[in-house]
Amino acid sequence: MRRRALLGGGVALGLAGCGSPAPAPAPAPAGSASATGAAPPPPPHQAGIVTPPPAAAEFRAYDVAATARDELAALLGRIGDVAARPPASVTVSVGASLFDGRFGLADRRPARLTAMPGFPGDVLDPGRCHGDLLVQACAATPAAARALADAVARAAGPAVRRRWSATGFRHENGTTADGRPRDRNLFGFSDGAGNPDPADAATMDELVWVGAGSGEPAWAVGGSYQVVRLIRFAMELWNADPVERQEEVFGRRRSDGAPLGRERELDDPDYAADPNGQAIRLDAHIRRANPRTPETRNQRILRRGYSYRAGTDAAGHPDEGLIFVCFQQDLERGFATIQRRLAGEALERYILPFGGGYWFALPGTRGARPGELGRGLTTP
Repeated sequence: MRRRALLGGGVALGLAGCGSPAPAPAPAPAGSASATGAAPPPPPHQAGIVTPPPAAAEFRAYDVAATARDELAALLGRIGDVAARPPASVTVSVGASLFDGRFGLADRRPARLTAMPGFPGDVLDPGRCHGDLLVQACAATPAAARALADAVARAAGPAVRRRWSATGFRHENGTTADGRPRDRNLFGFSDGAGNPDPADAATMDELVWVGAGSGEPAWAVGGSYQVVRLIRFAMELWNADPVERQEEVFGRRRSDGAPLGRERELDDPDYAADPNGQAIRLDAHIRRANPRTPETRNQRILRRGYSYRAGTDAAGHPDEGLIFVCFQQDLERGFATIQRRLAGEALERYILPFGGGYWFALPGTRGARPGELGRGLTTP
């Protein structure tokens, strides 16, 4: 089955991108320094970003039906109260459409937040893209993740309308030799060795968290930009290829995840010694995604993806693939730059991105005070 044959299963209903959301307003000004001159405490962060990923996840995007800012504040507060109940792992993110003028928040939009555009190779379904809010609920089992997402939905009540949802799982939820989260995708390849270490606070401050003085509104400090991409795999096409060809596509051995020409999963590819792609092809996924140069070091993103399986489509083809999730300090410097670099990669013929979007993960809250999530955004 060729990649475009996936379209026959109803995955993608439109070929012109994820609809036409309203243009994002002008970026907000940066936050001001502390009036006291004292160094502020480190900003709190939400769970579900650098914390170890549980084995199951529910992703639900919502449009907000509330019409007043105080109603939005109450909504975020109720959701935040559910998220604060141990051992919940809930991440709440806001989309560019939330800043369209309904709530008087246009001047508070995160500076780099836009609606996700279409990229080369995308066949995006407008009904599976974007959303005012994104709720990511993670747990040890699918039933627990679903119950957690349902609890959030009950707390939200009629103030939201579900736009789309996706259910994910981690196939081999484990860790690399140095303790970083790793998984095995449905193509059979290890995923996680190339990720920055989420336990390295300095690296996360450099790559993931929005900080003071970054051109972002003051309320956004401690948050992070989130990308979700719904990507269907052409499994029948992939499985028809020999393992050797599959390894060339990724640039890694399927058995143990080691870069081709290297010994261990955590070995760095030596691209300088392989300028013509004899060991790792020039269009291999790992080479395009991270060229490992000084110039691209700050373009790294923190990936936290999940696999999905949704049965078969109307033509009998398997509907399964990847819920790609990543977090970064800057959408343009991170995901968008990497995605443009991936254009024409060898993996492209086996995948079909059909949904998702861009969001901004709200900063966390201090303590257990009820109604705190999103307070900095919605307070007049």
